[in-house]
Amino acid sequence: MQNAILAMLSGGLRDATIARRLGVSLRTCRKYTAEALAPLGAESRFQAGYLTRSKQILRATGRPSD
Repeated sequence: MQNAILAMLSGGLRDATIARRLGVSLRTCRKYTAEALAPLGAESRFQAGYLTRSKQILRATGRPSD
């Protein structure tokens, strides 16, 4: 779930869109987003997207890199 959220964040999607795509409530999406930011040390959605791309945490497919 966290990788999917990170992929969507790095694509610039808003919480409401991410929630809809995941089939969860907006509140649940925001909780999952906060949980995805923590391991990166990111303080914002923008920073998480930047770190995800710069550290190549996800491949172009949105899957974790090996």
